[in-house]
Amino acid sequence: MLLEQHIEELRLELREAIDPVERREIEIELELARAELAVITAEQDGTIDAEPPF
Repeated sequence: MLLEQHIEELRLELREAIDPVERREIEIELELARAELAVITAEQDGTIDAEPPF
């Protein structure tokens, strides 16, 4: 599954979630997926270097 699709599915799940615990779990997963996408995008743009500094 593409990361963008996963993010969209999480957004839809969050919209439908009623239980506060479930909502928080989805919010955390969504935040992590968005962060992962941001890192991938930055690596592709050359904004950051994925290699360790040592």
